Amino acid sequence: MSMAEAPIAIPPDVDAELAGSEAGLGPRTWLDRIASVAIGIAGVALVGMVAVQALQVFARYVLNDSPGWTEPVALLLLNTAMSFGAAAGVHRGSHFGFFILVHSAPPALRKVLLSATNLVIAGIGFVLAMWGGELLLDGIDIPMAGAPLPQSAVFAPMSVAGALMVPFALQRLVAVITAPVASARSE
Repeated sequence: MSMAEAPIAIPPDVDAELAGSEAGLGPRTWLDRIASVAIGIAGVALVGMVAVQALQVFARYVLNDSPGWTEPVALLLLNTAMSFGAAAGVHRGSHFGFFILVHSAPPALRKVLLSATNLVIAGIGFVLAMWGGELLLDGIDIPMAGAPLPQSAVFAPMSVAGALMVPFALQRLVAVITAPVASARSE
């Protein structure tokens, strides 16, 4: 089998359980719908960031009068796109990971590794939600330089997306725990 014909490696066990709702084979859960909304928010934020940056470049180099609000708004939109994209990545299992170890591990150890991974992701999401919320509330009364927003507005998407990562990771954890231990290794 050539490299072009080799199967694409995906995180084992979990994606088989979750693929039904994503592939249209089963009913979409409320978490699937929330993940779709998160992807939509990330996409709109990304397009908005491109538009704001284009306006900034045009105003600076053509009009020689760059508005002061474009940079903080672009940073807010960037944070929104990254945060909600990361949350959706947790839901789909397409987040960053070291999957070579998982794929080469025996099935029982693979289950343990995937469980630990999802617990760590849920913990990170919880920390992002809590600390992001604390930072948001801490600077809510300080105005942002150049934009009519609170200075801490950039922490809102991080906090919300961190909160979304928790149920997404826990859903994947439940899928790992309830999946039978396969005797063959995933390819």
